[in-house]
Amino acid sequence: MRVEIISIGDELLIGQVVNTNAVWMGRELTQQGFIIVAVTTVGDRSDDIIKAIDVSFERADIVLLTGGVGPTTDDITKHTLCRYFHTTLDFNNEVLQNIESIFLKRNIQLNQLTRNQAFVPVNATVIQNKVGTAPILCFNNGKKVLISMPGVPFEMKTTMRDDIIPRLQVQFQPKGYLKQSYLVCGITESALATRLATFETQLPAGFSLAYLPSFGFIQLRLSAWGESRKPEMIQQGNKLKQLLGKEFVSESDQTLEALLGEKLRKQQLTVSTAESCTGGYIAHRITTVPGASDYFKGSIVSYDNRIKEELLQVDKQTIDKKGAVSREVVEQMAEHVAHTMKTSCSIAVSGIMGPEGGTLEKPVGTVWICTRHNGKLLSVAYRVGSSREENIERTANLAILQLIRMLTP
Repeated sequence: MRVEIISIGDELLIGQVVNTNAVWMGRELTQQGFIIVAVTTVGDRSDDIIKAIDVSFERADIVLLTGGVGPTTDDITKHTLCRYFHTTLDFNNEVLQNIESIFLKRNIQLNQLTRNQAFVPVNATVIQNKVGTAPILCFNNGKKVLISMPGVPFEMKTTMRDDIIPRLQVQFQPKGYLKQSYLVCGITESALATRLATFETQLPAGFSLAYLPSFGFIQLRLSAWGESRKPEMIQQGNKLKQLLGKEFVSESDQTLEALLGEKLRKQQLTVSTAESCTGGYIAHRITTVPGASDYFKGSIVSYDNRIKEELLQVDKQTIDKKGAVSREVVEQMAEHVAHTMKTSCSIAVSGIMGPEGGTLEKPVGTVWICTRHNGKLLSVAYRVGSSREENIERTANLAILQLIRMLTP
């Protein structure tokens, strides 16, 4: 079944808020077998919302709206839906009771603006909001469905998981969506596409291969529709892995930090980081994974050379002779942070993130990364680019990937 997502709010159009709702909804719905045909963003203007709904119903069976349903004057979605479906608002006591129970739990006094949220379109099916005050509204004629829900991410995710997706599955019986992701590094997107050109042209009908490049790596997604195609998916996946060769890292769609954590936990290893140019960003990435305390022990952010010397025991003469961005320095950093934190693995990085500080010998984007696993060191120099923000992101990715590869048999 074909789905369009309409995100409502001026804050989305002007870049004040990032539209994470559409990303999350697209991923969740696709995994459940629904086909996303479009994502539309409109401002808080009734006419624009109506035009967007008209266009959506031309190409989709299901239209999902988020945003514009709060208690303030710029929240106009509910009134706009009354215009669109030629109906009026009526007071709903069940919605009021739901709102009152939520306010009671939060020990907040109910005001008139919030009480007005109990007014709902007469011909809408109401789904109670379990974690917020704005009710979810469903308009359903048996063939086409429009569902309006809050733009607050937690509220949207709760109702999508608990109420909306189960209802849509019962009504539309979507086909199963099969996908498998392959993590690849050490090759450019164009070189990879050249290598896989014949494989792509020979894929069975209904299969597709998507390239999802990021800083320092590429995710490939092999996908098809229908549970019956599982044997074909396995067969094509095996062919793909053979073609990827040494550039293949993992059959996974996890984040790099989650994949690293999984390997560390399975092998009962621990890790620490010594960071100069990334300023603690690698440690931050690692600790975003729930349960990271099982394997991550700590970090030393040695942005200044004095900290490298005093806390990581990097030899001053080595820095003077080789420079802070060198194999010798990152190897000493990796060794000493592992010793200090008593970890079996470590990551050390030092580089020139820019936009200034580069030389002819070591231009902006020069990075040395050393990863350590049970006493063995792997040190690699990279050229990551000229944009500071991207350089930090790419360096973190490359560092985590380098340790992942050391831990992969």
